[in-house]
Amino acid sequence: MSTTVKAWAAHAPKAALEPFEYEAGPLGADEVEIAVEYCGICHSDLSMIDNDWGRTRYPLVPGHEVVGRIVALGAAVKGREVGQRVGLGWFSASCLHCGSCMGGDHHLCANGEETLIGRHGGFAERVRAHWAWAIPLPPLLDAASSGPLFCGGITVFNPIVIAGVRPVDRVGVVGIGGLGHMALAFLRHWGCEVTAFTSSESKREEALGLGAHRVVSSRDRAALKQLAGQFDFILVTANVTLEWNLFLAALAPKGRLHFVGGVLEPIPLAAFSLIGGQKTVGGSPLGSPATTAAMLDFCARHAIAPQVEEFPLSRVNEALEHLRAGKARYRVVLKAGA
Repeated sequence: MSTTVKAWAAHAPKAALEPFEYEAGPLGADEVEIAVEYCGICHSDLSMIDNDWGRTRYPLVPGHEVVGRIVALGAAVKGREVGQRVGLGWFSASCLHCGSCMGGDHHLCANGEETLIGRHGGFAERVRAHWAWAIPLPPLLDAASSGPLFCGGITVFNPIVIAGVRPVDRVGVVGIGGLGHMALAFLRHWGCEVTAFTSSESKREEALGLGAHRVVSSRDRAALKQLAGQFDFILVTANVTLEWNLFLAALAPKGRLHFVGGVLEPIPLAAFSLIGGQKTVGGSPLGSPATTAAMLDFCARHAIAPQVEEFPLSRVNEALEHLRAGKARYRVVLKAGA
């Protein structure tokens, strides 16, 4: 049975979104259909609307931070039920048989399917995904604020897991925005000593309230030099160019400088600055379904939630401009049916 879906779509780069309808076609055997309740807006949605990455096919229905309830199940779906509240992020499917999938790294699948590419996303009444990527939402988590966990949240939680960050570690977060504000909360509740690095003095008190033990200007060379050798792990959520060698120098021996922010310019690093302290530089995308589920349990246990501003879906263009203007504190969420 096909479903007619009402949505909001962009028809050209940088164009305003317009009401749009499409036929979803028959539900796949491994798919679930989700009635969207809330959908976050991510900077990646803006990039896709504007075709910044050259991957957009129009009409585009954005949205990949979905929270909603399952309303239909394919014949081969396992472990999901009609009426169950779930979340959906950037990925909608993976092959489940490659080395990455079989090793638990489904988010690294070379044949993974993305929620906005080759299919329509969550700025809509309905969205579909493989059942494995529709992650059950713990009852203690608020549906209205949880959507950003499925993109921004897992983007900053996954590095904590893969880097083996310990509760006794001294850590830093560079950039206190849509990603960084969640990283501060995760790392504080993880048990770490947390330093926030920001170029915005206006965010100092906010960063402390979000979980930082101290705040340092990311552009103060003197202050950064005084931190040499102190950090076990520094997570970069910013997308601007900074003096990366100063952050590398701030790492303790065996420390890790880890990027999740899309810094556009090449990152120049001297080999000997890595070799002498046995330091590493790395990066990562989102995370597997299992890691996402673990993150949700961690959030429920510690009452962690993104800070969100809510707009009705009918005001989606206003919400997009709010994000473009850098006014979001810290994530924007659309309420479906409003």
